Amino acid sequence: MKSPLKPPFNPTVKVPSALARPAFPVRLKPDAGVPSATKLIADYAGPVMAKSQNGIKQITQTIAPDGVGLDSQAVRARMVHKLAAQGLSDAQVLAAMGLVERHRFVDTALVNQAYEDTSLPIGLGQTISKPNVVARMLELLRGGALDASGKLGRVLEIGTGCGYQAAVLSHLTTEVYSIERLRGLHDKARENLRTLRLPNVHLLFGDGMMGYAKGAPYAAIIAAAGGQAIPTAWIEQLAMGGRLVAPMQTASGAQALVVVDKTPQGVRQTLLEAVHFVPLKSGTS
Repeated sequence: MKSPLKPPFNPTVKVPSALARPAFPVRLKPDAGVPSATKLIADYAGPVMAKSQNGIKQITQTIAPDGVGLDSQAVRARMVHKLAAQGLSDAQVLAAMGLVERHRFVDTALVNQAYEDTSLPIGLGQTISKPNVVARMLELLRGGALDASGKLGRVLEIGTGCGYQAAVLSHLTTEVYSIERLRGLHDKARENLRTLRLPNVHLLFGDGMMGYAKGAPYAAIIAAAGGQAIPTAWIEQLAMGGRLVAPMQTASGAQALVVVDKTPQGVRQTLLEAVHFVPLKSGTS
């Protein structure tokens, strides 16, 4: 189902030709002792087989149960199995979901639910999206232009939340710029991500509706909050050939996922399945 973008939207957008690397106010320092994201994905993607004749992805290799309890890799492997059974089929996304320990991004009282397919509260009226929705949106995002290594380039995330999706994105992109409007969540994400030492993740505190022009253009933009329209700033900051995935309020008042592709022929918008996200708001607090 396709429909035109709701206003405000400026169809004549000039996109800078060069991807100049900007300076960012918050950077997580790299740690030379951490394996590269490429290697980690390659190691974990091994169990993901090509699509079988019946169209179902299968993960057949037994994962060594490193760690104990929720730290065990087997726990994450079971979550990945469930995602594949639900129809998620991008091997890189499944691998990235298996790499990130979701229980480290939720409150202690909720850790036993960390790998269930459910959203969980993270404070300040916000939630961490359920794994299926995270994987689905990332799979849609990767339907856009990829670089020679099969990764997305520079990506802007609107709504850092607890930092979980930014961590998953770090394994699928060359760089992640994630902006959060709530100071409490911005600080929580910094703390959650600090020990992971992800050199390609940059956390920003600011109004997500304005995007982050200093880092534009972005190969992809993903949002974790939905409004009545796609903000003009997001479209302007999306590179030509780039893709945007976000929830948006439809005419009925419900939310649906929307995929926006920016092409030389114009901006194309496709509405997909119904979803439920927190509302998109402007300003900071």
